[in-house]
Amino acid sequence: MPAPSQLLSRRDVEFLLYDWLDVAGLTARKRFAEHSRETFDAVLDLCRDIAAERFATHNRRNDVEEPRFADGRAVVHEEVGPALDAVAAAGFLGAAMDAEVGGLQLPQVVQTACAAHFAAANVGTWAYAFLTIGNANLLTAHGSTEQVDRFVRPMLEGRFHGTMCLSEPQAGSSLADITTRAEPRGDGTHRLFGNKMWISGGDHELGENIVHLVLAKVPGGPPGVKGISLFVVPKFLLDADGEVGERNDVALAGLNHKMGYRGTTNALLNFGEGAHTPGGEAGAVGYLVGQENQGLAAMFHMMNEARVGVGTGAAALGYTGYLKSLEYARTRAQGRPVAGKDPAQPQVPLVEHADVRRMLLAQKSYVEGALALVLYCGRLLDEQRTAESDAERARAGLLLEVLTPIAKSWPSQWCLAANDLAIQVHGGYGYTREYDVEQHYRDNRLNPIHEGTHGIQGIDLLGRKTAMAGGAALAALAELLSATAARARAAGGEAAELGAALDGSLGRLLEVTAALHTEPDPTVRLANASLYLEAAGHVVVAWVWLEQFLTAGDGEDDLRAGKRAAARYFFRYELPRTGPQLDLLAALDRTTTDLDPAWL
Repeated sequence: MPAPSQLLSRRDVEFLLYDWLDVAGLTARKRFAEHSRETFDAVLDLCRDIAAERFATHNRRNDVEEPRFADGRAVVHEEVGPALDAVAAAGFLGAAMDAEVGGLQLPQVVQTACAAHFAAANVGTWAYAFLTIGNANLLTAHGSTEQVDRFVRPMLEGRFHGTMCLSEPQAGSSLADITTRAEPRGDGTHRLFGNKMWISGGDHELGENIVHLVLAKVPGGPPGVKGISLFVVPKFLLDADGEVGERNDVALAGLNHKMGYRGTTNALLNFGEGAHTPGGEAGAVGYLVGQENQGLAAMFHMMNEARVGVGTGAAALGYTGYLKSLEYARTRAQGRPVAGKDPAQPQVPLVEHADVRRMLLAQKSYVEGALALVLYCGRLLDEQRTAESDAERARAGLLLEVLTPIAKSWPSQWCLAANDLAIQVHGGYGYTREYDVEQHYRDNRLNPIHEGTHGIQGIDLLGRKTAMAGGAALAALAELLSATAARARAAGGEAAELGAALDGSLGRLLEVTAALHTEPDPTVRLANASLYLEAAGHVVVAWVWLEQFLTAGDGEDDLRAGKRAAARYFFRYELPRTGPQLDLLAALDRTTTDLDPAWL
């Protein structure tokens, strides 16, 4: 079992929360007035204990004893349920939610830090809670009072679990092409018919019920995404008192067998195929959430939250892999210094070799940068909820919109790269199942795929977010980054050099963005959107590192010296990658658009 110190660095989390993001200052706001830094520290301590003692202990078992499909049921091994019960009992499911619905009303940024610990310990088990939290948040924002009382409260108690059911076997990410239909009944309910694929947490027996949020089309509605509605479809129907009753017409058709992330069931669900007939009638009983034909807008509440959550999980998996490879490099003796010619000289720890230090420093720059980015997104959500002025809340909302595709995809790409380097540091041992880093890599490989692939996030960023509100979101981001660069220039010395480098990269990014938006052909404009996402992500993470560099100041302790070293690495080794990428984007290259598929 890894110690809590091998999940995330406690000192780093405290540096990011308190030194950089001033989370303690949030307690001056009415929403968080009953909390204090002592509260936050106690919550984080409890989170670390549960993560280490209840989650990490069965992470490997999740991998080797993945859920089984047997007699129409998903069978999950017995350690998963108690871990989730411990999370619920400690209040983590409603940590950031309103007290009036059973939440703890903690800042979102604190909940994000807790989520990172659980994901680092066991991302497969944490996914059940992660999905339940997102489901509850959506229903709280868009559901009726009755839906909140009947479904959200039991979810926060850990009795019910939640999912999101979007994709279908023939549609995947193309939600305009879903065919699941919802036929209205005279009693205010609908009956759903269709199939949903890739449903994480789609079936299990870890609680009393599963609350599915299902996208479907009501017959006669507009075509495409404009005709999508959202429904609550519970696995078991509730009686008038809210108690679990008869089985709804939702059936598990099978489980998908994954490369990693195996602890989370991934299901094909059939709705309305007559496996169960509530009230003697085929069709899964569903309850409309919000307005008819407005379902996709409501579902994006959960999807955007999930996207930052995916980035958090990716950062956590990269982070724990980094810490384990760092420990290995410090304790594994192998080889001698380059200048050491005497074979009788004792071998030195791996960390003494410059190339190993390079790999460790690269990992550090990726994982600590990614964790800082997702925590900042949590802080933005707190600003959006509690800032004093409308203008401040609106600005936080714009920043969160433009940063969401980056916060999802940058950690998913570069913390996976960190996991790859963690294996390399271990050498041949890292490629074996006896060491955790091999599983972390496989688990993390899902994150560039689910909740919108890397390519989808690139199109979202370039095609939508940089143009939204007349470019206001991009302008807010540019103002944020420019302000940090100005502070760095004013500080002088190395900080000024880093600030100038950030200014230069930001200026080039804005220039290329403007040029891309003038291209009338969307096929050409968006052909290299993934490349744009990577370049923009590197510029944003360079800002994250400059912020940490400035926050670290001249402190001589190892943490602050390490922050300066990682920032230095990122600016020298990573940020320069954006130059050729932006040049290629500016050229509106047609290599892929002009390619005949027959040539492949």
